[in-house]
Amino acid sequence: MKGILQKQTGFPPVYNKDSRVLILGSFPSVKSREISFYYGHKQNRFWRTICGYFHEEIPESIEGKQAFLLRRNIALWDVALSCEIVGSSDASIKNAEIADLGEIFAAAKIERIFLNGSLAYQLFLQKYAQVDIPYQKLPSTSPANPRFSLQAWTEALDAVFRLP
Repeated sequence: MKGILQKQTGFPPVYNKDSRVLILGSFPSVKSREISFYYGHKQNRFWRTICGYFHEEIPESIEGKQAFLLRRNIALWDVALSCEIVGSSDASIKNAEIADLGEIFAAAKIERIFLNGSLAYQLFLQKYAQVDIPYQKLPSTSPANPRFSLQAWTEALDAVFRLP
């Protein structure tokens, strides 16, 4: 693996008392860290998938994306608060500090937790396997994932939002 393993810190969560779904990624990519917000790589399918589900345009600004999430009752965070990582490679992540999801659980009535990819799911299970909220691993929206499934994301979102 090329590159240097460096300690990095993620972003604070986006949520409010009306959040019903918590979407957890693994850790922000280099592009996301450059703009200081989630899913900053233009080829990542996250914003196209979520905004497309609600038939909305992708907001241009970070503030617009935050407003979209809150308006749609979606909380967003990463399972790893900090870790050592080479570039954007999930495979390189070491010494991950797992987020304290109790902060969100205490403030919002989360009905479902969606884990964006295998590493998010694996890290989540280290601390939260026994959580009483239904959770589900979804295919990563990363451009590096050739097995992405829009259908899997749509079905998961339908389980909560059931849009026509």
